[in-house]
Amino acid sequence: MQSASSTASAQTPLNHRPTVAIIGAGPGGLSTAMLLAAAGLDVTIFESQPVVGGRTRRLEAGPFSFDCGPTFFMMPYVLEEIFSAVGMATSDFVEMKRLDPMYRLLIGDEHGGAPTRIDATGDLQKMAAQLDRIQPGDGAAFHRFIADNRRKLALMEPILRSPIRGLADLMNLDTLKAAPVLRPWESIHTHLTRYFKSDQARLSMCFQSKYLGMSPFECPSLFSILPFIEYEYGVWHPIGGCNALTTAMAQACTLLGARIETASPVSRILFDGKRANGVVVHSTERRFDHIVINADATWALKNLIPESLRPRGYRDAAIDAKRYSCSTFMLYLGLDGKVDLPHHTIYTSTKYRQNLADIGEGRVSEDTSFYVCNPSRTDSTLAPDGDSALYVLVPTANTKAAQDGAPIDWNVAAPKLRDETLQRLETVMGVPDAARRVKAEIVCTPDDWRAQNINHGATFNLAHNITQMLHQRPQHKLQGFENLWMVGGGTHPGSGLPVIFLASEITSRLLCAQCGVKSPLDEPLARLRTPSPRERVGIEADALAGV
Repeated sequence: MQSASSTASAQTPLNHRPTVAIIGAGPGGLSTAMLLAAAGLDVTIFESQPVVGGRTRRLEAGPFSFDCGPTFFMMPYVLEEIFSAVGMATSDFVEMKRLDPMYRLLIGDEHGGAPTRIDATGDLQKMAAQLDRIQPGDGAAFHRFIADNRRKLALMEPILRSPIRGLADLMNLDTLKAAPVLRPWESIHTHLTRYFKSDQARLSMCFQSKYLGMSPFECPSLFSILPFIEYEYGVWHPIGGCNALTTAMAQACTLLGARIETASPVSRILFDGKRANGVVVHSTERRFDHIVINADATWALKNLIPESLRPRGYRDAAIDAKRYSCSTFMLYLGLDGKVDLPHHTIYTSTKYRQNLADIGEGRVSEDTSFYVCNPSRTDSTLAPDGDSALYVLVPTANTKAAQDGAPIDWNVAAPKLRDETLQRLETVMGVPDAARRVKAEIVCTPDDWRAQNINHGATFNLAHNITQMLHQRPQHKLQGFENLWMVGGGTHPGSGLPVIFLASEITSRLLCAQCGVKSPLDEPLARLRTPSPRERVGIEADALAGV
């Protein structure tokens, strides 16, 4: 572990070990705590839930266990960078399994026929052959798409790894030079028409926009890197679920000397003028040199910081005017017996565009897209022998979206959607007698997400439209304040576990620099970015030369 440097910043007295409060033990807060504690800072994490993880925590229903939120894990090398930087290895804490197929995609037929089935695989030849069977020529287009997005990710990586505080930062990163490749002004769906002839192939490469809680008809095309990342780096399952990752990070934090106080919600951030200098926990003032927000970004801005202190862009009216991601209706099901489904299965509605419009306008569709995670296929730790822990997610409107001015009444809608979803587990997914096999169950609606301090129940945070990205998201060092920081899906680069870990790298570097201490990420040990097996040597240079 590194000790604080004697070259402390002007705001930190000499020989004083800087103290940091982190609000929220989600993946962003925990990874930031690891890096700050390893740098020698005195770190305390306050978590409102009785367990760590935030939306990446563990849920239990009787003998069954579930991930609360994320179930896909990609780009494991990013998390490994953080563990390596603090002198540890992810593999010391968690076993990872690479999935093949990565997932099954069932694309509903608007004419009433059987869904088109695509088993997404990292074997690019097999994947191309599947697409060619649907539409000759789309296999070759797939190879071209992968090659182009390999180049695109090389161009985007400096942006994803850097603070973007304004246009000057974008200019320094040669973003304008890269714009013809990134094409942020067009939607990912429009972008895919440049490659694929079949609607099924296009959908297989753009449904991933739902990872950001967005429609592919609105999501900027630079996010075509999402399917590329799946095919290049794989989709992984941590044994125990993605919650095993946050549990591992919490263990690492403790080993590094950080303290974690669970069941300890922060009710207010304290200020001396515009300088954050403490938090209120259980009606007690606790003083710290720095405060890092890992709570839901806009909820925290509205509820933890007095409006009179906030810059105009963070006042209530401005926050309410922002665009938010969709929400989700969740069923966590303990089922009697095994389920004959892959680890991940995604069904897209027969009326896909209408389903997306309904989500945006506050309606529940007659035919909803939905996703099923069947981790018991891979992992025996989540259910009793012979049984299955099933995770079912239905994308829905957030609580801000309204039909005829009134939001969905989930007290009425939830039982109906539950029964319909269980029925479609049988008819669409082929899970026999699903409803009668339920032994344990947890239901979570958008209202429930909102009650967990997620603004508007928007489970994927602020929307990722072009006017709410880069420097237009809340900053890692919050504008207008001193010693107040942010990490998580509400800041740059955005939502999703890998980029949240990248955000923690950015925030921790900036905070360490202000404290005058060396970030553990500056050590050579941390520079281990694992190239894809197919990544060419010198791809970054090739990409820049080709723009």
